[in-house]
Amino acid sequence: MAESMKGLKRTHRCTEVSVKNVGETVTVMGWVQKSRNKGGIIFVDLRDRSGILQVILEESDCGAENFAKGEKLRSEFVIAVVGEVTKRSGAVNENLVTGDIEIRAKELRILSEAEVPPFPIEEDSKTKDELRLKYRYLDLRRPDLQRNLILRSKVATAARQFLADEGFLEIETPMLTKSTPEGARDYLVPSRVHPGTFYALPQSPQLFKQLLMCSGYDRYFQIVKCFRDEDLRADRQPEFTQIDMELSFVDVDDVISVNERLLQRMFAEIGVEVQLPIPRMTWQDAMDRYGSDKPDTRFGMELKDVSDIVKDCGFAVFTGALANGGSVRGINAEGQAAMPRKKIDALVDFAKTYGAKGLAYLAIDEEGNYKSSFAKFMTEEELKALVAAMNGKPGDLLFFAADKNKVVWDVLGNLRLEIARNLDMLDKGQYNFLWVTEFPLLEYSEEENRYVAMHHPFTMPMDEDLPLLDTDPGKVRAKAYDIVLNGCEVGGGSVRIFQSDVQEKMFSVLGFSKEDAYERFGFLLNAFKYGVPPHAGLAYGLDRLIMLMAKCDSIREVIAFPKVKDASCLMTDAPNVVDKKQLDELYIDLVKTEE
Repeated sequence: MAESMKGLKRTHRCTEVSVKNVGETVTVMGWVQKSRNKGGIIFVDLRDRSGILQVILEESDCGAENFAKGEKLRSEFVIAVVGEVTKRSGAVNENLVTGDIEIRAKELRILSEAEVPPFPIEEDSKTKDELRLKYRYLDLRRPDLQRNLILRSKVATAARQFLADEGFLEIETPMLTKSTPEGARDYLVPSRVHPGTFYALPQSPQLFKQLLMCSGYDRYFQIVKCFRDEDLRADRQPEFTQIDMELSFVDVDDVISVNERLLQRMFAEIGVEVQLPIPRMTWQDAMDRYGSDKPDTRFGMELKDVSDIVKDCGFAVFTGALANGGSVRGINAEGQAAMPRKKIDALVDFAKTYGAKGLAYLAIDEEGNYKSSFAKFMTEEELKALVAAMNGKPGDLLFFAADKNKVVWDVLGNLRLEIARNLDMLDKGQYNFLWVTEFPLLEYSEEENRYVAMHHPFTMPMDEDLPLLDTDPGKVRAKAYDIVLNGCEVGGGSVRIFQSDVQEKMFSVLGFSKEDAYERFGFLLNAFKYGVPPHAGLAYGLDRLIMLMAKCDSIREVIAFPKVKDASCLMTDAPNVVDKKQLDELYIDLVKTEE
């Protein structure tokens, strides 16, 4: 029978009790982690979000009635304990913050009993994700998940305070807005009041925060939910949280400056000092050196362009790629010449998943001899020149890809990461930040047969590249910048277009007629007629940032109630069917499709 806590008031969380409280009477409340009856004495590990505290029940201290209740305790019972803080009578537990004290109970109340949980409530659970997510309310009791969510709260609070101190105003933007399809798919919400029409849930507050700059608010921020109807990965959810900001009368350096100090403040929450200034690298350099626009700089293995070295060699795979306008590039897996053929073959297969037709390799044994998949097609002099260009030495293993630049970058960029993972080279306790700047403004979509914006249609071109919008749009660089941490993009932004003639030209390059542009973005373009300050912004993916700070492999470990890969919630069984009455009110009729 559950008891009331009437007359009791919790005085401390579990780990707020310390040796300083010895001799005091305290009241603590929480869940039973485990209970051990040693005959005449009961040991209870009491758990709350702060940690664990040992409680001792002896009949001589608490009386027969309380001791009898103690004998009924099981895991996950919710209890209240009134007792005296004493030094441990047994050995000190070095693994607990409270390992040198215990509570000798005078009163015990069972506030709530519990069934046996479907899995142990313990750190580093080995229980399958599906079961844990079905019972997420139990999973959230685990100490590691609680630490993650406490960290998330502290980081969000630190960000909010920092931005307020820097003159930013926290302003909310709408959740129900207009669909402006130019990117990921929108989540649509049908309107009952306006039959046949739909709101969209925001993919970001982009247009509204630009309007706030037009309205003179100067510095805006928001910790905001965003929604994208796209396929999930370990670090992606259909609903996610951004730390979003926009600033007026600024350029790239101003945005980077305030955000470097913000990152420094947030990472102080985990005791990591972010060294400023954070290094910068152009998009072109990042692609050439790492094959990625979000390079992991915790290790080397950089790409080397060897096109000039092999342009006249006898290996047709190399020369053929160059003849088709591509390149030949390689990476050096230092000290891996003895890698078994089976593992090399696995890496070749891995490379093929990123578009490679194959992967050439060359191993240099300790005597300096070559073992290669292509050596027979090249002269000794050509091989030596190739090895020298790769800084190859005895014991190294060289890999080469030959194709269009995009394919070569993708293949080798991912291959270096795969090799680093296999060799356990990725230290989660190391935090390497990098700004990637000067992204291409546009990329050509073969599917749509037109240029599309790499970021969004409101990104400002580099001043010196503006004339290229008319002559060579593919070469225009953007005033765009991403902040990268350990190979993950954790935030990105840009300076925005604020001149109407540049915006019209941008829409024209994207293939939008004036009518199309006003149909999609008319409310923003109309606002631009009434005086627009130069402005820029940035948004962080808070979930991804906390994942890296907490050294987790998935953002699900830092979100209270996440979805799984098919965008469903195993706990609530959402999405689900609704009553026909609800559909009728929304003028929606479901049509069965052939499977």
